Amino acid sequence: MKTQATAARIGLCLVLAGACNPLDLNPKDQISDASFWKSPDQFELAANDFYFSLKGPNYTEVNSDIAFGVSGIPNPPPDFRSVSNGSYLPPANSAVWDDAYTGIRATNYLLQKAAESGLGAQIDRWVGEARFFRAYHYWNLVETYGGVPLITKVLDVSSAEVYTPRSTQQQIIDFIIGDLDTAAAKLVKQSELSASELGRVTQGAALALKARAALYQGTWFKYHGGGDPTPYLAAAISAAEQLVGSGEYQLYTDQGAQSYKYLFILQGDDSKEVILARRYYAGRYTHNWTRELWFNYMIPTKKLADMYLATDGLPITSSPLFKGYDSLTSEFQNRDPRMAMTFVVPGSDVFQEKGFQPVFPGFTGSSATRTGYMLRKFLDETVEATQFQGEYDFKEFRYGEVLLTLAEALFERDGVISDVDLNGTINLLRARVGMPALNNAFVTGNGLDMLTEIRRERTVELAFEGFRRDDLRRWKTAETEMPQALRGVKFVGTQYQQRDTSVHVGRDVQVDPGGFIVAEAAASRQFIVPMHYLDPIPLQQVQLSHGTLIQNPGW
Repeated sequence: MKTQATAARIGLCLVLAGACNPLDLNPKDQISDASFWKSPDQFELAANDFYFSLKGPNYTEVNSDIAFGVSGIPNPPPDFRSVSNGSYLPPANSAVWDDAYTGIRATNYLLQKAAESGLGAQIDRWVGEARFFRAYHYWNLVETYGGVPLITKVLDVSSAEVYTPRSTQQQIIDFIIGDLDTAAAKLVKQSELSASELGRVTQGAALALKARAALYQGTWFKYHGGGDPTPYLAAAISAAEQLVGSGEYQLYTDQGAQSYKYLFILQGDDSKEVILARRYYAGRYTHNWTRELWFNYMIPTKKLADMYLATDGLPITSSPLFKGYDSLTSEFQNRDPRMAMTFVVPGSDVFQEKGFQPVFPGFTGSSATRTGYMLRKFLDETVEATQFQGEYDFKEFRYGEVLLTLAEALFERDGVISDVDLNGTINLLRARVGMPALNNAFVTGNGLDMLTEIRRERTVELAFEGFRRDDLRRWKTAETEMPQALRGVKFVGTQYQQRDTSVHVGRDVQVDPGGFIVAEAAASRQFIVPMHYLDPIPLQQVQLSHGTLIQNPGW
């Protein structure tokens, strides 16, 4: 049973209304400090509201190089495609900025009231949640903009801190880590949650965010310079190892060979792989992250398709098992099973209004896409989802990411990774889908590069979960990867061309010299150094800062 945190605002109003006598003239739709912040239950109710800020559905990866999107969908998101191709301009305002600082103010307010309440250890858990969410909001800011103003108390319009200059990226990451260390000491373990509390922040969530933020800063320093990466890589390793050693989490395997597919939809909700998720509820709080949006916006590219290994563990450029591109299904044969659980294999069944039906992605009709590929990952298999009433949760922190973080941080720190550590991290993910183990002898014997394979594993395991652009930026490979053309399936001389003779090269589709679809040409894409390594601060914030908020380089 999912926790009913979505009723937080109603609960607050009911609690306050119940405390009012008939002559109480205070507004009934507002919280009065005089009648609130008196008990641990009231702090819990206030903390409930923080959960609305978890990201939930977003058009992830369209801002990177492994997805392509088109316009013309209902309620379109921000033009992430312009972010991907480097044509975007600084916005006047940004929801990332506004939502984060709104959330930071709310967490600062609870922390202030906690200090004034005299309740001490009775409200430690809710103080821990506030510190987690404050760190979470600063993480959303720092991964987007780098350094930002660090605000740790509640401000009003007359506060001098309104014009606080930007702290450095390192200072913000240090603050995040400090908040998370404090939070972890106050929060409960996953196993200590009652059935009605499932979905609340735990020690595991604090450790997972700490590992994510520390890996980011450690690799940023390693590849961009400006500081010592070692303490941050060590912090990432420590947090990940604590989480692994806790025994609180494990990979989802309940659906056997198809577990990776079902993890991301309803069957995977509340599994032991989920560390923290944005929660949804049938008939009460649903999302429309369903087929029409995915078919038209979250379109995979050839770059991602080519990253999936053959079933012998080798890249398709060197594996004798790779079947080429000439038929509709040949490139999907003998491949890492996660490929068929992320892409719609032509002719495979997809759940639709009339039940499971075969789908053939292409360039005309209801299954047309701009690359010829179609996304299967996240496609729900319930009637409600076909009616835009999806109820599965969005797993923002999961154990699989922690294992990948641990493997990457170990290698980045030491320049090597042992087979024992590979077996405790990446090979657990591979075993879930039946892929051969990664080990040092295999890498050396086949002329592979361990760092490349670790990064490949991260990309395919976390595909469309929103990590790719940040990964390219922290690795400082975005300047090489992002300007490349976004390509699709091989069209010329293949079954795709034979199947639909109404599609003409040069008129309906563009192709490269090899006959592969070009959804966006390299000439239309750019990644300017250092400009695009950080997003621009919203212009209105710069203008209102009285000169204290300095714009990012190049913007």
